Amino acid sequence: MHRTANPDYLGSARRTIAMEKDAIGDLLERMDATFSRACEILLETTGRVVVTGMGKSGHIATKIASTLASTGTPALFVHPGEASHGDLGMITQQDTVIALSNSGSTSEVVTLLPLLKRMAIPLVSMTGDSNSILARAADVNLDVSVRQEACPLDLAPTSSTTVCLVAGDALAIALFEARGFTAEDFAFSHPGGALGRKLLLMVEDIMHTGDAIPRVALDSAMQEALLEVTTKGLGMTSVLDGEGRLHGVFTDGDLRRALDSEIDIHRTPIDEVMTHNCLTIQADILAAEALHIMEEHSITALVVVDTEMRPVGVVHLHDILKAGVA
Repeated sequence: MHRTANPDYLGSARRTIAMEKDAIGDLLERMDATFSRACEILLETTGRVVVTGMGKSGHIATKIASTLASTGTPALFVHPGEASHGDLGMITQQDTVIALSNSGSTSEVVTLLPLLKRMAIPLVSMTGDSNSILARAADVNLDVSVRQEACPLDLAPTSSTTVCLVAGDALAIALFEARGFTAEDFAFSHPGGALGRKLLLMVEDIMHTGDAIPRVALDSAMQEALLEVTTKGLGMTSVLDGEGRLHGVFTDGDLRRALDSEIDIHRTPIDEVMTHNCLTIQADILAAEALHIMEEHSITALVVVDTEMRPVGVVHLHDILKAGVA
């Protein structure tokens, strides 16, 4: 191996990207009823979509299986070589197989064909040769051929694997849309991610409850309310009537306005300085919705009430941000 003198890194990169872009453009032009039929087969699958491929195609197959699974189509990758040595038991008659092979004649994949036919398992293939063994055996073959690999020797799988990956993404998104998959559905398969936290975390999961809820009686003096605000550290306190129902809140903002009026904090009834008709939420709403309410009304805390307007908790802006919902 001899290193090239003064290599043109940027020129090489631009050629590679341009060639792969052209290959994707060719794929776009080939999109027809065959693709729709493949989608129908996959959508009708009552089991799982099993994706298989060898070598570089296997790496792409793994990614396609992962994308399908995260967008509403139960899927897994099965290594074709391992399938011939026991892992075929992972495939059931309720499944559909997607097989990737640029040549369409990869021995490890072709070996599986008689077994798949015997089990009457639907087969969708992705090949670069529509007349290959795999393409002819499939119920539907998606033509993922390329005019040339981006590799200067036309040997290393480059353009071909990119086109295969794009075709897999196209299948996943088409099925995603056909199933009416929602952002909340997506979050259920990504509970550890930011989207999962945003779409799955409920107010009841992060609200302050029990003795942590700041509260004073409606007949309290402002001084007592101020002590409760300071003690509980949430920047506010709920104000309850004689039956324990929420009558309003007293907040840091109410305190500033009261001090500007130079009132007597020791004698002034809380009812005169509190916020009446305050915003409230329920425990079973999304924390993201509570955040939206806070941002829209420029407040930092909300009282969580039951159906009879009795406080069951308080959720603070800091709790939501700490949970990673924003």
